[in-house]
Amino acid sequence: MCLCYVNWRCFCISSKGHQINEEIRDREVRLVSASGEQLGIMSAREALEKAVALDLDLVKISPTATPPVCKLMDYGKFKFEQTKREKEAKKNQHVVEIKEVRMSPGIDVNDFNVKLRNAQKFLSEGNRVKVTVRFRGREMAHTDIGRGLLLKFAEECSEVATLDKDPKLDGRHMSIFLSPKIAKEAKK
Repeated sequence: MCLCYVNWRCFCISSKGHQINEEIRDREVRLVSASGEQLGIMSAREALEKAVALDLDLVKISPTATPPVCKLMDYGKFKFEQTKREKEAKKNQHVVEIKEVRMSPGIDVNDFNVKLRNAQKFLSEGNRVKVTVRFRGREMAHTDIGRGLLLKFAEECSEVATLDKDPKLDGRHMSIFLSPKIAKEAKK
């Protein structure tokens, strides 16, 4: 536990996950051996003496239990293995991002194809894609052109993606969301 002294007062800045050794101030604790065997209820001092005799740490595992449960273990090794498991779990997870592709209603064929290829690349990487058509000035009178453009875009991406929602007009922007088919098939 880190402490900071300001104006003769003590404030807790941060705390570790578990109380260990001398930090345990409970009157009685339920002690569990390193192998998981129940050693019974005893005073915290007796439990600490057993831990010192076995060259292990006394760690409070369940502080809310009555009496609190403490375990004999090598705390340094425990923390190392815990961080190792967390790193492994973090390495195996994939964060799905939402990539955005923006167009205007008067987009040319080649520009449309470039945007389409980019969106297909994003979808093949497992990311969701938001396709947006921005209307400027008098283009707001022809939102049907933007709707057709978005539906054509979704149809072109239908091999690698599914359309989540129909085109929706929000202010001067009309948008759709596409999700990769690979991710949906893997969940089933």
